[in-house]
Amino acid sequence: MSATENDPFLVNVIDVSHRTGEEIELHREFPVPEQLGEGFAKVLAGTPMTLDLRLDGLHDGILVAGNVHTTATSECVRCLDPLEIPVQVDFQELFPYSPTEDFDYTVHENHVNCEPVVRDAVVLSLPFQPLCDEGCWGLDPETGKKLNGPRAEQDAPIDPRWAALQALNTEKTGE
Repeated sequence: MSATENDPFLVNVIDVSHRTGEEIELHREFPVPEQLGEGFAKVLAGTPMTLDLRLDGLHDGILVAGNVHTTATSECVRCLDPLEIPVQVDFQELFPYSPTEDFDYTVHENHVNCEPVVRDAVVLSLPFQPLCDEGCWGLDPETGKKLNGPRAEQDAPIDPRWAALQALNTEKTGE
């Protein structure tokens, strides 16, 4: 079994390496080897991922352009309902033949490793505070049930520490 069969992110570039103008396209579907992301939203290990790549041979390296499709899981930060968030992200990275300080990645033994590029693209595309709906009202602080609209102020109990002030306010307004 070759290295590319073990690692879905490792791509053999022998067909475009040092061949300016050559291009190949690859399509890969595989389960995500390890979790992507550590915040509220994350792509769990084993989640199906589709990776479409286009590799272009250039004079000084290989340009890898890609598109990633997968699904992230999360909870709404307001009401805690479970969420599945579709993730579609594009990326582009130059892998030079010779290592330099200008580039983070290089071609190594006729292979490019797209894992860090894909990881960065996916993690940066995940929402920081995922919501089930932009109009989500969250949870009622008293009952813990999901609110369907704004909480009525008259339903809110008065904090006993402020009851004396409430009594003064009632006397003043004559209620």
